[in-house]
Amino acid sequence: MKHVIIGNGPAGVVAAETLRKHRPRDEIALIGDEPVRPYSRMAIPYLLIGNIDEAGTYLRKDPGHFDSLNIRQVVGRVTAIDTVARRIALSEGQSLEYDRCLIATGSVPVKPPIPGLDSPFVHPCWTLHDARNIMQLAKPGARVLQMGAGFIGCIILEALAQRGVKLTVVEMGDRMVPRMMGPGAGGMIKAWCEKQGVRVFTGTRVEAIEPASPVRARLSNGTTEEFDLVIQATGVRPNIGFLSNSPIRCLQGVLTDERQKTSVDGVYAAGDCAEAFDVASGTTIVSAIQPNAVDQAYVAAMNMAGRRVASRGVTQINVLDTLGLVSTSFGQWQGVPDGEHAELVDTQHFRYLRLEFKDDVLVGSNSLGMTEHVGVLRNLVEGQVRLGPWKDQLLKDPTRLMEAYLATAQAQSQWQGRARGTARS
Repeated sequence: MKHVIIGNGPAGVVAAETLRKHRPRDEIALIGDEPVRPYSRMAIPYLLIGNIDEAGTYLRKDPGHFDSLNIRQVVGRVTAIDTVARRIALSEGQSLEYDRCLIATGSVPVKPPIPGLDSPFVHPCWTLHDARNIMQLAKPGARVLQMGAGFIGCIILEALAQRGVKLTVVEMGDRMVPRMMGPGAGGMIKAWCEKQGVRVFTGTRVEAIEPASPVRARLSNGTTEEFDLVIQATGVRPNIGFLSNSPIRCLQGVLTDERQKTSVDGVYAAGDCAEAFDVASGTTIVSAIQPNAVDQAYVAAMNMAGRRVASRGVTQINVLDTLGLVSTSFGQWQGVPDGEHAELVDTQHFRYLRLEFKDDVLVGSNSLGMTEHVGVLRNLVEGQVRLGPWKDQLLKDPTRLMEAYLATAQAQSQWQGRARGTARS
């Protein structure tokens, strides 16, 4: 049997290795569109800081790793999938036949329609090639403008700040990390960054980049400033453009079932390009975090190998460290219609906690500077634990999360265990 995996990031690599373990004689091809060994994008900030070299970003350190597993590596950009002929076309004119195919193409940066973004002093921070360009320009004392303060933007922000640049961040939203944090927490992250010496403009956009050396950026707040480097961190989207003429069903990402199968037989999807069911919200979402990507890749590969394995589903989970301030977001952190919430705000010490309830179930949360609650928050949201009278206690004092969890989740687990035991007897 022939397996083709499109994408050689963490999801693609885990899928290829899992397939080889369970299908020792099958053909496996792993396609990547960059002429470098498979690497982790999440390691790029550490490369920018100087904690690792390029080899430190590689997913597998042994240069002969994939050859030893008889996994064929192909460099090329996929342009189309013929799901009838089961053939994958590449831009270089190559084509690969498959019996089972996994789409693990991840995300691509969103390029906003701003004049001047093609300047050699403007770069996204997404590939190793981008990182090399940034390191040439982001010298200590360099004037750097970063467009975007979302989740990925805040990770890049930290790396740039540690390089000793003079950093200005511009965010179109009314707060930092607007797709992860509510106004209270997002505003507090801004205040924290400014305290660390980073200049932050929220509710502001870059209107144009005037080509020069240094470049001049015109902002919507009426100012024009010179910068040595502009970082484009304006968000990402699933990398699924090559499926536009395909029968494979896509919404925001490639729709998958609990076995990571798509709407077309023999085709699977995993990682940041896949859209899967979220139990907490009751809808499908793209959860672009590496743990989900790896879990989905394993499930997809097992089913491609002929095993029946189901995913546990995904949940919106984000944990972010911004210049030493840890923030978290779980589930439906924005709240739900007719829901209730509890909020703790300690501006002086940069501590924040907001809990969102639907009836007596915790459906989402934001936290800032309170890492002791991270595990409990995740378990309560993912487990859809019924809190009973503990919901009212948390509305009065949201810091009593551990007590509530031990009193309710443990009891619920014991009840379910007894119920299963009764069913077997």
